[in-house]
Amino acid sequence: MILMASLVFTGCAQLVTEHPAKPRFSPSASADAGLRRAEQAIVDGRKLEAREPVAAIGAYLSAVEAATVRLQRDPKDGVALHDYQFALSRVFAVIRERHVDPWTKPLQVSAAQGAYTLTVRHDPRKLWQPGDYDFMPVDDVAIGGTDFKKPVRVEGLGAPLVAIRRKPLPDAEKLFLESGKIYYGVTAVARFENKRCVLTFEDPLATTSVSMGGHTFPLAADFSTSTAMLLADERLDRLGMSRLFNPGKYEQTARISRLQPYDRKKIPVLFIHGLDSTPETWIGMFNALRADPEIRQRYQFWFYSYPSGDPYFYPAMVLRRELDEIEKAFPHERRMVVIGHSMGSMIARLLVTDSGDKIWYDYFKTSPTNTPLSAEDRQLLEGCLIFKHRPEIGRVIFISGPHRGSDLASDWFGRAFSHLVHLPTKLAALGVHAGALVTGNKAQQHLWKMPNSIDTLSPSNRFVQAVNTIPLTPGIRFNQIMGDRGRGDTPKSSDGVVAYWSSHLDGAESELIVPSGHPAHENPKAIVEVRRILKRHLRNEN
Repeated sequence: MILMASLVFTGCAQLVTEHPAKPRFSPSASADAGLRRAEQAIVDGRKLEAREPVAAIGAYLSAVEAATVRLQRDPKDGVALHDYQFALSRVFAVIRERHVDPWTKPLQVSAAQGAYTLTVRHDPRKLWQPGDYDFMPVDDVAIGGTDFKKPVRVEGLGAPLVAIRRKPLPDAEKLFLESGKIYYGVTAVARFENKRCVLTFEDPLATTSVSMGGHTFPLAADFSTSTAMLLADERLDRLGMSRLFNPGKYEQTARISRLQPYDRKKIPVLFIHGLDSTPETWIGMFNALRADPEIRQRYQFWFYSYPSGDPYFYPAMVLRRELDEIEKAFPHERRMVVIGHSMGSMIARLLVTDSGDKIWYDYFKTSPTNTPLSAEDRQLLEGCLIFKHRPEIGRVIFISGPHRGSDLASDWFGRAFSHLVHLPTKLAALGVHAGALVTGNKAQQHLWKMPNSIDTLSPSNRFVQAVNTIPLTPGIRFNQIMGDRGRGDTPKSSDGVVAYWSSHLDGAESELIVPSGHPAHENPKAIVEVRRILKRHLRNEN
């Protein structure tokens, strides 16, 4: 029954798979004499890896150098690009697998073509010192699952790698990282100064081309493998149900996180998941959006994760505090786009709404200062019931948003499911303290209590009804996407959880009905629509 309820409210979580792969190499029949020598060096290096790893690195470097010479003559030689990438990737594979250290000092290696000195160009950023990372070639790992059916890759010069931090980064939450474990996609480029090979690490989200030998090449890149490996390691999907039933236990997991270095010139896109979910639910859309070069270059992606058992006005309050902190740490020049799914849409709605004390007055029929609560209770309740629109938000995309609630939350099934949610002690206590003061209670029957998330998805919930008397703040564009399960019966449609009468809001810049159930954010047509909206947003903001 619990599993069924989870599926009804959120849909099955998409899966990510990751396992080792052994890349194969086949010499090209069209290679010229120079490349044939390079490819023979690759074959030799494969044989040397197990017993003489340093010699294998020398063989691979000679292959990279031969491919470089060929590319200087013909920068469009696809065989040379492939050989360059394959040989350089094997250099990093040997370094990682055989624990070779070229980072603390230059590495001297020998090859049939002579000795090489392998060194790395210094990076001034403290966080990105090569010695702190293992570098895994992306062709050494196979990723899959419904989120990564088609990994996002760009062909070009360089060896796409996943930089894996060896030791977790302390205080990761202060840097707005998902965890101290870092998996990040970089591209290695090798340049030769006589027999000195200098490695550089390029960020493909910041750099799209690279120069070598007087020519400019597109930078090879992989935008999927690092994210897939992080998800496979962290297994964030397992937190969804635990955080629904026991939100107080996971209170510290409520935060904004980012998967890429901050760039103040790029527009933030903030994803907010729904009930019984985690940021992993967005990875299919995230992967598809990153496949678009313009979106990669103009946007950066952030995620808000939170325990979904709390009434949604509480994680909205926490998110406002997070936005205050991220604005201090990473001030951005462009107003952000917020995308919310299901209950995440409701959190997003509170970010673009000015309530004043209207909702407070609806509950207590008096002002906050005249409500007999302790200072601590009043401060917490004001944070939940009184909110202002966030000026840093320029657009919101609501997906399957139950703005007026869902009948499933108030029927027998939803009520039974609601009883499994245990609120944090401070919220439960606040409900007791404030409940006796709420007007309209039937004291002989029961007092008002603090609702949980499922309660605040009910059409009869007092907070839901009060919010729907307040319009969204004028001047903030919003778009809507919802599912009709392919029945084509809008406006009588439903996605199986949220009906059209609940998800529709007047005044939207656009509205799209897709043939989907409640997880409309996973629908290919919805993803295409989000891409269209983001591109239109660029034109509006310029």
